[in-house]
Amino acid sequence: MSATRAVVVAGAVTGFLAVGLGAFGAHALRGRIAADMLEVYRTGTEYQMAHALAMLAIGAALDRLPRPGRAAAAAWVMLVGVLLFSGSLYPLALGGARALGVVTPVGGVAFLLGWLLLATSAFAGGRAPRIRRKRR
Repeated sequence: MSATRAVVVAGAVTGFLAVGLGAFGAHALRGRIAADMLEVYRTGTEYQMAHALAMLAIGAALDRLPRPGRAAAAAWVMLVGVLLFSGSLYPLALGGARALGVVTPVGGVAFLLGWLLLATSAFAGGRAPRIRRKRR
């Protein structure tokens, strides 16, 4: 499987799970957990969806960037961020192990690193990336 396809698949699966987890939180958890914990859960789904969309955009642009390897790395680092950040917020909100709260900031740092890698992937030798257009 190509890097482009792998990034798109990972982004799509991450988005699918964000929708499912968000629906679960909105319908099954309302009234069952404290409002502040429902907000923690919601934060997890929002960040997961935002980064799923970012991964899909990376996959769509991967072949057009001067440093596609760095862009692909950005997508994988964002996925790690989702696993650590959102993945620690869900059980925390559901009353799970509070110790997972120490993992959340590590996921946030992974998000930041992913965005930084994405930004730097667009630059090659100080030149702006050229966007190739398909001929019709």
